[in-house]
Amino acid sequence: MISNNETLEKVYTAESHTELMDAYKEWAGDYDRDTVQEYGYTAHIESATALDSVLDSKESRILDAGCGTGLVGLELSRLGYQHMDALDYSADMLAQAKKKAVYNELIQADLSKPLTLPDNKYDAVNCTGTFTYGHVGADAFDELIRVTRPGGIVCFTIREGAYEEFGYQDKMAELEKKNAWELMELKDAQYFEQDDVKCKLCTYKVTH
Repeated sequence: MISNNETLEKVYTAESHTELMDAYKEWAGDYDRDTVQEYGYTAHIESATALDSVLDSKESRILDAGCGTGLVGLELSRLGYQHMDALDYSADMLAQAKKKAVYNELIQADLSKPLTLPDNKYDAVNCTGTFTYGHVGADAFDELIRVTRPGGIVCFTIREGAYEEFGYQDKMAELEKKNAWELMELKDAQYFEQDDVKCKLCTYKVTH
């Protein structure tokens, strides 16, 4: 197994989807242990709690977009949600997510491209740990909005640094001006406890 530092380096500096998928293929089996136990990863708990605080019903249909190994889905399941689908580009990460036994459907898809999912399918979308270095760009917000019903919730994290550097902030504001969504909450939250890495935790209501 490659070391944790080398793993993170591969993930965050990947220059193509092929490189990124190769990195996650190597990491998938050890991902939960490395991120949660070694790095003190807490973003999945933060975002699941944030989503739960604004949803009206435990029957809400939720898409865990960029689900990874299913850490967010596991947290949402513990909070009482049962109608969840998982989406990730990595087949290896989806295989780990399947083992959590909390998802109804597992979807392999690239968030940087149009999704084959129908409009307004979900009451909420959670996207945690995906908007960061070397991953999915801000244009993916359009698809997350499209698959969420009017009045539904889109909740996501953006790792600090990437928030300003990679156009996320500007795209979020642009979509607000277009009345595609309205901001419910934007706050700083813990991402990795080790090295005190933060993220922006964003909650929006889809307006049309």
